[in-house]
Amino acid sequence: MRINKNLEVAAAFNPTKKSHQMSIWDMCQKIEEQTISLPLYQRDLSWTLQKCTSLLNYQLLGKAPVSPISFNVILDTNDFVPQVSFLNRELFPNVERGQYSVVDGQQRLTTNFKAYINHEDFRNIVLDLGKGVFTQVQGEIRNNQIPVGILLNKVDNELFNYISKDRRLKEPYVTNLLLQVKSKIKNYNYTINSAEDLSEDEQIEWFEVLNNAGSRVSIIQMRFSKLKVHGIDIYKQYTNPFRNKLAEAGYEDFFIPQKTCVSYPIAALNPAYEKITQRPHANNYAPIPSDTKENQLCNLKASELQECFNITLNALDYVLDFIENNDLKQPVRIDYINYLIGFFVFNGLKVDNMIKEYLINWYNSVDFINKSNSRRRTVFRNLIEKK
Repeated sequence: MRINKNLEVAAAFNPTKKSHQMSIWDMCQKIEEQTISLPLYQRDLSWTLQKCTSLLNYQLLGKAPVSPISFNVILDTNDFVPQVSFLNRELFPNVERGQYSVVDGQQRLTTNFKAYINHEDFRNIVLDLGKGVFTQVQGEIRNNQIPVGILLNKVDNELFNYISKDRRLKEPYVTNLLLQVKSKIKNYNYTINSAEDLSEDEQIEWFEVLNNAGSRVSIIQMRFSKLKVHGIDIYKQYTNPFRNKLAEAGYEDFFIPQKTCVSYPIAALNPAYEKITQRPHANNYAPIPSDTKENQLCNLKASELQECFNITLNALDYVLDFIENNDLKQPVRIDYINYLIGFFVFNGLKVDNMIKEYLINWYNSVDFINKSNSRRRTVFRNLIEKK
């Protein structure tokens, strides 16, 4: 019987023997020291404040440990995936041997790190002593609520100074309880699963297995994240401004569930891509999530991709003004926005009375409910061709 030699090697190697434990505090210190970093392909932060709060509560109250963190340990410093820092995603000019590169666990690590540094994003997350849980607050923080960035701050004196300002918090029982909570989180151990010198493809394969074989959104985000090495940060330069413009107009609900935060803005780039590349419009380039063209967009020059961003964001501004200035009903789906972006990209931003009437009639009569992708593509083609 012929036996594949790779099977013999695999049978003799047990990667679980490389697992060990590391406390939250140790991991936060390593992030601060930049000995834990993110590979360039990693997507941006996606957790809502509610998910972050849920993790903090599970670490405090859960009866089972949080799932492991997965690292690729870089030993060969001559051949590795470029690394970026947490939060601001700045490229590392150099990487030392033994660097921990996160394969899976960015959201959990970032949640704990934001509490550790008292990040502005967490200003409304508190430990409510009355409820016995971490929760989000609106408005003023009450006396029985401790901001998470104070409670879990890397500097112990931050908590002591906060306690000293309220006589009830200074009571020995309360102070001792708060110190116990801080100590528990500080010394909470995660299991660390590690591998050494994985290639980019091997890391992505590992990530996809850990995340139920991956998702289209995650793959899109990974693909775009790699553009950082060419000076393009799609999150700062495009997707975040896109979402912020809609949120300012009162349309933040368009991005529920979270996956739409990437897919809808990326789909909205299709018209600009076709315009820049001087392609005739193709049906499968409609501004809908199923038609996102991440590979084609990533093959553009950095200057061309930036132009795509600018064209689309300018058209978005015009669409929002058009809806407001013409007293149109509030859109119930982002499709109204994306389709109008496409119209203005293809037809220009100057609208005479005839085009204005055409667009208002289209907006008031179009129906996106229960439409197949094929039909949605036809709706878009008819719109931009003014049929």
